Amino acid sequence: MARPVVGIISNAHVIGDDYKVHAGGMMNTSAIAEVSGAIPLLVAADPALNTAQELLEVCDGFLFTGGRPNVHPEEYGEQATAAHGDFDRARDAVTLPLIRACVERGQPFFGVCRGFQEVNVAMGGSLYPEIRDLPGRTNHRMPPDGTLEEKFALRHEVTFTEGGPFHRLLGKQAVMTNTLHGQGIKAAGNRVVIDGYAPDGTPEAIYIDGAPGFTMSVQWHPEYNASMDPVSKVLFGAFGEALRDWVAGKARPALKTA
Repeated sequence: MARPVVGIISNAHVIGDDYKVHAGGMMNTSAIAEVSGAIPLLVAADPALNTAQELLEVCDGFLFTGGRPNVHPEEYGEQATAAHGDFDRARDAVTLPLIRACVERGQPFFGVCRGFQEVNVAMGGSLYPEIRDLPGRTNHRMPPDGTLEEKFALRHEVTFTEGGPFHRLLGKQAVMTNTLHGQGIKAAGNRVVIDGYAPDGTPEAIYIDGAPGFTMSVQWHPEYNASMDPVSKVLFGAFGEALRDWVAGKARPALKTA
C-alpha cells in the first residue's frame, strides 16, 4: 500500500525583512514520516491558494501544527486585545472550515498546540488569551532561554479521564508532557470533550464526541523527539493507523468516554 499523505499546516514567516515564506518545523515532517508512516506534505495556509475541498481531496489526513500567531478572537466572538498576541487570519480561514469538514467526513486529523486551539474554536469554543494571568494557573509558556532540549523538556503531568480514549490508547491515566503555550481553552466547543488536564486545571487533551475518525488533539508538542518519546510515539503511531484505515475505506468507531 502506498503511504497516506498528510497535509501539514504551515505558518507564514518573513525571512530577513521582506522575503515571505510558508514554513513548517522539521519536527513535524519527521514525526509524520518516521512514526505515522505517511508522506508529509506542507500546506500553504492561505485561502487565496487553495480551498478546503481541494485539500480534502489531495490529502488523506491533516496535522494542525503549533505556531506563534494565535487564532483571532473574532472567530469566537471576542475583541482582540494586546494579550491576544499576533494573528494569522489566512491560516484561520483555511484551518477552521477544514477541521469542520474533517469531522463531518470522518477524515483523520491530529491537532497540536495552536492546532488544538483551532479544533476547539472550529467547533464553536473560545480561548483565554493568557492563561498564566488566571487565578490558580501556572505559566505554560516556553522558557525564554536555554537549549532546544531544555525548552522542550517534560515539565508537567497531564491526567486523563479514567477509561477515556487517551487513557485507553496510552495505557496510563497520567503522563508527563512539555508545555510551550500561552493560550488555552476557555469554553469547550460543541462536541469537544476535554479528556485530559494539567495539574492547574488547564485542558490538555481533547477529542470530538461521536466523530467517526481520528480527532485527538493535544495542547503540548508531541512532535518533539516523537520517535523516542513513548507518549509521542503512541499518539503519532495511532494517527498513522487511522490514516491507513481511511485510505483502505475501513470504518472506525466513534470516540467515546467509556
